[in-house]
Amino acid sequence: MSALVLLVACLALGVGAARFARPPIGLAQALNWWVINLALPAMILELIPTLTFNSHLWLLVVSQWIVFGGAFVLFRVLGRSRGWTDGRIGALTLVCGLGNTSFLGYPMIAALRGQEGLALAVVADQLGCFIMLTLGGVLVAVVYGGAKAHPREIAKRVLLFPAFLALVAGVVIGFLGGWPPIANDILHRIGQTLVPLALFSVGLRLRLKLTRDQIGPAAIGLSWKLLIAPLLIYALGLATGASGLVLTIAVLQSAMAPMISAAILADQYHLEPPLANTVLGFGILLSLITVPLASLLL
Repeated sequence: MSALVLLVACLALGVGAARFARPPIGLAQALNWWVINLALPAMILELIPTLTFNSHLWLLVVSQWIVFGGAFVLFRVLGRSRGWTDGRIGALTLVCGLGNTSFLGYPMIAALRGQEGLALAVVADQLGCFIMLTLGGVLVAVVYGGAKAHPREIAKRVLLFPAFLALVAGVVIGFLGGWPPIANDILHRIGQTLVPLALFSVGLRLRLKLTRDQIGPAAIGLSWKLLIAPLLIYALGLATGASGLVLTIAVLQSAMAPMISAAILADQYHLEPPLANTVLGFGILLSLITVPLASLLL
């Protein structure tokens, strides 16, 4: 449970620093740059070469794609009908389509379902959520962030995104037999900075207070991420004959709080950062109740 304590502590430190320590102007943006351009690629480069996939575990991967795809469709349709800005649609798609399946998901799954469940949680995270972050997540950020609509420009931004380059390189390194120990150790140490720095950065800007026009979008977003999406994955699992621990982990990972890196990405592309950070904060707090409850019901 120390990972959960670290998560809450770093978030609280960020909130405290913003309120009492007068941090330098631009500190959050500088930390975000490190997280997106160095720490996240390092983590991907470390983990991707070690992955193996069994076709019987398809639900773990596809469930994360469905959560993201469902968020994309839901918020685009609702956003257009309700007159939301592109920034709001993009922010909700990112933070409510991508789950915190590693930093929060790993310790919670380990506590609730043990090491066997944790092994399955890694598959859902790395081949499901990480793929969606590096492909779908950056595509949404670029399009809703006001990039040129020309397909060549969008493709260039996606293909040159550091996490995508790390994903491709990680696959190649995996085929070549993996990293030498010293390189793996360096990547591990850089990747470990992601969680504390990302959460501290979010804490610097976190405000658990919504304006009147943000309450509805935030409630819809969190309803999708914490309730509707996991119920949809549960129904899909039953319909396709999935059962046991695979079904349980697919549902629980789908029910995790919004992804920290998604909020950072929303901030970098100016997709209504106050809404994205507040949804992230509320999502983390609520998931500490909703995920254990879902595990009990399953």
